[in-house]
Amino acid sequence: MVHLRSRRWLALAVPVALSLTASLGFLPSAASAAPTGSTAVRAADGPNLAYVVNTRTDHRTIESVRGEITRHGGTVVAAYDRIGVIVVHSANPDFASRIRAVRGVSSAGATRTAPLSAAGTTDEGAVQVLSKAEAARLARGAAAGEEPLEADQWDLRAIGADRAARIDPGSRSVTVGVIDTGVDDTHPDIAPNFSAAQSANCVSGKADTTYGAWRPADADHYHGTHVAGEIAAARNGVGVAGVAPGVKVASITVAQPDATSLFYPESVVCAFVFAADHGIEVTNNSYYVDPWLYNCMDDPDQRAIVDAVNRAQLYAQRKGTLNVASAGNSNDDLDSHALVDDSSPDDSTPGTRTVDPHECYDVPTQLPGVVTVSAVGVKGAKSYYSSYGEGVVDVAGPGGDKYQIPDTPSKNGRILSTLPNDRYGFLQGTSMASPHVAAVAALLKSSHPHATPALLRALLKAQADNPGCPAAPYDGDGDGIVDATCAGDEHVNGFYGYGVVNALRAVR
Repeated sequence: MVHLRSRRWLALAVPVALSLTASLGFLPSAASAAPTGSTAVRAADGPNLAYVVNTRTDHRTIESVRGEITRHGGTVVAAYDRIGVIVVHSANPDFASRIRAVRGVSSAGATRTAPLSAAGTTDEGAVQVLSKAEAARLARGAAAGEEPLEADQWDLRAIGADRAARIDPGSRSVTVGVIDTGVDDTHPDIAPNFSAAQSANCVSGKADTTYGAWRPADADHYHGTHVAGEIAAARNGVGVAGVAPGVKVASITVAQPDATSLFYPESVVCAFVFAADHGIEVTNNSYYVDPWLYNCMDDPDQRAIVDAVNRAQLYAQRKGTLNVASAGNSNDDLDSHALVDDSSPDDSTPGTRTVDPHECYDVPTQLPGVVTVSAVGVKGAKSYYSSYGEGVVDVAGPGGDKYQIPDTPSKNGRILSTLPNDRYGFLQGTSMASPHVAAVAALLKSSHPHATPALLRALLKAQADNPGCPAAPYDGDGDGIVDATCAGDEHVNGFYGYGVVNALRAVR
């Protein structure tokens, strides 16, 4: 059994009721001139940190800011001129405050609280890996025409994906980019549908397209491979099937290759821009951007993170990419006005703070235009861990729930999918719900090849099945205590948004 960080793998938060675009429009455009009387700063005054510097996008401003970055002890790692985001490393402890004062800089801040060489800790979330013997036993229960392990894929049947594949498995001209820990493209269920030409490693903040750079660092970085299999595992008589087994998947690796597996802002900026520039139609984002679970707009560093990632994901939308993201595993009401965050920053020493999710954003899931996904179990009820919120969640998808037990050979309520090194295993989380929705979006894009991201969002909502709020008080773990309150009606509500996506309806 492999262990990873539970907040990541039992994964992520939710979209916006407040107009974040308008909020970002009030980002102050820095003082009118650089500070006077300063010369080039020594590069070893403090720990080496990464920064994002967000500027106006005209060439003159960008070149001027580049000069000021150097003058204040910074080194440019990558520059995304079209969106005005510059990734910088600097050991000057005053770098952020100095660069914010430069003409043309909208926002700037550190993307981490620990030095670039630091490594954090691992933790609680677990994958249940199928042994070869267990996989062989389960395969004996496969019906004619099914993949060997499909009998344990209750999630496919829950959204009609098994029947949808017989009508339209999805188009080879549609690619879902898995922004994650890397994808093992040598896995026999993934190799037939993998797009190497649309894959890269963005960990440094700059895309590395060296062959194989997109693969996971090791078997412990299994998350992206599991996600990829949920989306597009081939119907090839091996293992499992994906929701859209005819579309392609690409890997854009953003997780640190060490035990932390952290997803830093500069890596995610790189990933969205790369996806947009390489014709990826849908991205799946089963993560939140580290080191802050919520990025609060009254903190200049966190404000810069929101600004940078939002610029990148909006660029992707403008280029025709739909971004789908997980809603989170804290069972939080994201339409509330007070949530406790006791896990940030997760790259150093976390503290406890109370945040307003309307002012402090989980990135990228609370960014404008991102499809936010809550999770359900085999009974179609909200998963006990899934975050929720009226006006926040867009749609729901199967994410698994250990308390909702399916009538399958394994009786496992989690989601079965691919793992590195030709393995298979069960995971649960909104991390698993999001790829189901991304795959249905890919099916919709296959049927409507000219659909814009806005139209795809509307189609996802239109084809969803909404069970409505539960009639009885919600007790997800069965301990007799009410765990959450669903607001809304049978058309749209806080638990399921517009409903659980339906693959069969998407292809009809």
